[in-house]
Amino acid sequence: MNGWRQGLALASSLFCCLVASGQEFRPQTGHAAELVMIDTDIGDDLDDAFAIGLALESSEVKILGITTAWGNTGLRARLVRRFLRETGHADIPVAIGLEKYPSKGTLTFSQARYANREPEVNLPRAVDFLLAEIRQHPGEITLVAIGPETNLGAAIDSDAETFRKLKRVVLMGGSVYRGYDGLAYALSPTKAMPEWNILCDVAAARKVFASGVPLFVMPLDSTQIKLEELERARLFSRGTALTDALAVLYHQWAYETRQVTPTLFDAVAMGYAVRPELCPMKKMRLSIADDGSTRVAEGTANAEVCLVSDSDAFLKFYLGRVGEERFGEEKQGVPEHPLVSP
Repeated sequence: MNGWRQGLALASSLFCCLVASGQEFRPQTGHAAELVMIDTDIGDDLDDAFAIGLALESSEVKILGITTAWGNTGLRARLVRRFLRETGHADIPVAIGLEKYPSKGTLTFSQARYANREPEVNLPRAVDFLLAEIRQHPGEITLVAIGPETNLGAAIDSDAETFRKLKRVVLMGGSVYRGYDGLAYALSPTKAMPEWNILCDVAAARKVFASGVPLFVMPLDSTQIKLEELERARLFSRGTALTDALAVLYHQWAYETRQVTPTLFDAVAMGYAVRPELCPMKKMRLSIADDGSTRVAEGTANAEVCLVSDSDAFLKFYLGRVGEERFGEEKQGVPEHPLVSP
């Protein structure tokens, strides 16, 4: 009985420490963390950083590595390395992806000042690194693709058999029934609208859709959730290493792009990888037209697609997880505490 009482006292003490610190309590479920790799074009829009931040704060996943995609992938890798270092995750490997640039127009690397403060170092190449990790963990890795699929297409070209040993690909890309204006195509003068990640490398995207790997697609239809002023204030006021880093990147992005409200495209895709019930899926067959638009086709489904998401539920989850504060997110087995409730 004495041992039982000592154990109960220790557990109670631990619980009180967690509550007093305001940290989210995550009960042990006995399930191993999902092995995850992230392929990202971080540095243009802000959503990639918010997506990586969510993964860093989620015990449901273990990040094996982060690869950079599209444009100046070396500079993107420096941005990732600084972001990881400043948030206490410098041990996560980073690899440099293939450089590819748009045939027309220019890229706006809005967070260059943040990246330029990180020195250059020799890093592995993304395709080799990705395939090596798959060989080491066959059937176990979820690849979260939140940029153009150039690295994925090159990995398929290099070793399609190994690529097919991925557990699944969670992909932010495409637009099925809605474009960037948010309107359904039936209500809009715009017909099918190409989405950036697919448009940048149509050939690579087609290879991914035909790879045979289980594919979970998060298109524009479900990922255009805004981080409005109130949510930004609540998030950035937390003063953690992660929220401070996100705040710095936000202000650089806002200054360079003359925008105010970021859209959390990639963060929604990462949210699905962490907590699938946030976005219900529908089996569909999608084809990719030459102009980069994704269209529903006849035949056997080649993807599961999230067409509708609940913005309130997602933001509640995101702020509760990344902001480390109880914005109403349900905590199993832990009562709300008046000292840490908002």
